[in-house]
Amino acid sequence: MRVKLAALYFSILMGAIVCSAQTAPQATPPPTGQADYSSVYCSGFLSDPKVPDEIRIISGEESTFTIVFGPGDNVYINRGEDKGVKVGDRYAIVRPETDAANEWFYGQTKLFKEMGTHYRDLGQVRVVNVQPKVSVAEVVFSCDQMQRGDIMRPFEERPAPPYKDAAKFDHFAPVSGKPVGTVVSAFDYHQLLGRGDAAYVNIGAAKGVKVGDYIRVFRYQEMKKDVNASAGEPGYQYKVFGFGSAPTRYTAKDLPREVLGEGIVLNVSRNAATVLITYSMKSMYAGDFAEIE
Repeated sequence: MRVKLAALYFSILMGAIVCSAQTAPQATPPPTGQADYSSVYCSGFLSDPKVPDEIRIISGEESTFTIVFGPGDNVYINRGEDKGVKVGDRYAIVRPETDAANEWFYGQTKLFKEMGTHYRDLGQVRVVNVQPKVSVAEVVFSCDQMQRGDIMRPFEERPAPPYKDAAKFDHFAPVSGKPVGTVVSAFDYHQLLGRGDAAYVNIGAAKGVKVGDYIRVFRYQEMKKDVNASAGEPGYQYKVFGFGSAPTRYTAKDLPREVLGEGIVLNVSRNAATVLITYSMKSMYAGDFAEIE
């Protein structure tokens, strides 16, 4: 019996070690080339003022049992010949969203509102038939499912900015001296971020941010008073009870900051930017700092 229990314990222990090895965060090299189409057109954005919402999806084919619409489906829109709609016109579909979950850090909801209204990119449609008061459009590109009431805006090309040389990432980069903001939230309201994720930061065109700029994400070695899930005790950057302490008190800014990664700006509004994380040396969280490189 003891042998069996020992074998079971060893099996569980080894399994935990393997899982830990598989899920341990690792630095990933930045991609090459430029941002791909899905990243550019599906990462969402914030806008102040709100996006005009007069044009909407009102229904679609097989509406008696169809709840959502996707690639290849035909949807009906509340514009026709009377509003100048033409076959071939293309529209981008968006939907305003809010996060009903609890705050990850104190003040997160307030900061997010100050950035503008958050919109989810849903995809694109192309008009295939025009009638006097309504039109039919085919879903030609999809980021997510579309539904009745979603907002349609005339399609505008978005630039796909080129990535910079991967070798230029500097783990010990000095302060740039340019505007600093916060990673306030992210696509799908993720609070843990890594390469390939889209982050929303509260510095935008008003602070000189442009599409193609790089944003550096960093934090200081200090417990943040505004973070709900902080671990440790105040002053842990220079002392930990039972595990030693420095002879002199050090504040966060007395110590080197921790550069976590960087990302490229895909979309900019007055007070916000959508940033695609291109390099993730360590895990990033909502509440970390972001500066223009």
